[in-house]
Amino acid sequence: MTHALSDLCHSPMLVLAIFVLGIGGTFQYGFQISVLNSPSPYIKKFLNETWLMRYGAALEDWKLNLIWSFIISLYAVGGLIGALNAGHLAVKYGRKRCLLSNNFVAIAGGVMMGLSRRAQSFEMIMVGRFLYGINAGISLNVQTMYLGESAPKRLRGLVSMTVSTFLSIGKLSGQLLGLNEILGSEDLWPVLLAFSVVPALIQLVSLPFFPETPRYLLIDKGDQVQCEKAIQRLWGKGDYRSEIHDMVLEHAAIKGEKSKSVLELILEKSLRWQLLTVIVTFTTLQLCGINAIYLYSFDVFRAAGIPTHQVRYVALGTGLCEIFTSLFCGLLIESTGRRVLLLRGYWCMALVLGLLTVTIFLQDQLIWMSYCSMSLIFAFIFFFGSGPAGVTAPLPGEIFNQACRPAAFVIGGSLNWMGLFIIGMIVPILVDTLDYLCFIIFLGFCFFSGVYVWFYFPETKGKTVLEITEDFQKMHSKTQTEAAETVENHKELQSVTSTKL
Repeated sequence: MTHALSDLCHSPMLVLAIFVLGIGGTFQYGFQISVLNSPSPYIKKFLNETWLMRYGAALEDWKLNLIWSFIISLYAVGGLIGALNAGHLAVKYGRKRCLLSNNFVAIAGGVMMGLSRRAQSFEMIMVGRFLYGINAGISLNVQTMYLGESAPKRLRGLVSMTVSTFLSIGKLSGQLLGLNEILGSEDLWPVLLAFSVVPALIQLVSLPFFPETPRYLLIDKGDQVQCEKAIQRLWGKGDYRSEIHDMVLEHAAIKGEKSKSVLELILEKSLRWQLLTVIVTFTTLQLCGINAIYLYSFDVFRAAGIPTHQVRYVALGTGLCEIFTSLFCGLLIESTGRRVLLLRGYWCMALVLGLLTVTIFLQDQLIWMSYCSMSLIFAFIFFFGSGPAGVTAPLPGEIFNQACRPAAFVIGGSLNWMGLFIIGMIVPILVDTLDYLCFIIFLGFCFFSGVYVWFYFPETKGKTVLEITEDFQKMHSKTQTEAAETVENHKELQSVTSTKL
């Protein structure tokens, strides 16, 4: 743990890159997820006033709720479109240029949001929300690619974990700035909605000082000289021949193969288990129940005796909990391993959901049960943040080679955004219909995802992409002969490449 932190401190440019990428990347994603909660009454009032001014009649409740739901869902629609295009853009223009250009999308969205009230146009809020979604859909995928391809093998897990850390910081920032005492007031809500311009400008100004990712330069562009320069800038002075050797091996393994499309990746039989792993983990990320937990937490806090007007302040504690657990996971990931963190996360989350169902059922009979429910909510956030939340996002970058990586991120990102849209639509209905029994559904997803990881997902800690591919093939080969042939092919490739070097 301390060794990984010490190594990271010896690479100040990499630390700065983590901050610059995070503030303009998943920070934006998390911020937009939470920012509309507090100022929603004022925005709905603006919708009503604008409609009244235009048509001489106030909006009916069902129309107002429909427009509001549309505004909320446009973020996920934009995110899906961004995610579907992220892989192609990252391959064609490079990770760095793609992220730089993406900031203009966020700035355009912020301008729309900021001027919406002055222009008396709620349609501008819709456009701004859609543009924010596109920005987040692209950055979520490409930021994760950049970090995974720029980190040395010994720090890959810790560096990639910062994706979820900045997402959690963004969520908390949205909650905090959205308080009525800061920017969530009736006068300042347009400023709050336009705030994402600030992180976008920070990244736009700072990112040009950082190089393109070493893996992209060597494996995609075949430029080993620029790759070595990028490594020296990001990691500091040192001997990195073994890391470069691993990249050369991967470059030789794909034999000049161009980046695969999504369809080509889906049809590739040799990668079906890696693809299934991405599908299972990214689907469970949204269907694990975290959104239902957040939605139900307000009722639990009120049942514990916290006044309604103070619940939102207590809810900030859930955001802080998520940040601390993601940091904790980052410190553990290289020593514990991805497989263990996923297993522990899924099965402990399933256990917590089962216990929470019981405590909520009993809290009307036993007053102290509400405190148990509140403790279980924080326990669920801890296991979510220290497992699936941190491990899932960078997973495609670890288990796929350079040719397949962009398409794998597109598939994972698309599943994430589709899940976000579906969950946003059905969780309120599930909670209204099934009440706390809805947790049983999410318990099932967590438990069976844990079973999948136990049987079908090998450990990736400290391994190269080629070694991880071997492990998948060994685990799922129909015969031992196939597994032996895979290992022998890799050894031959290593000897040939070593001779060339």
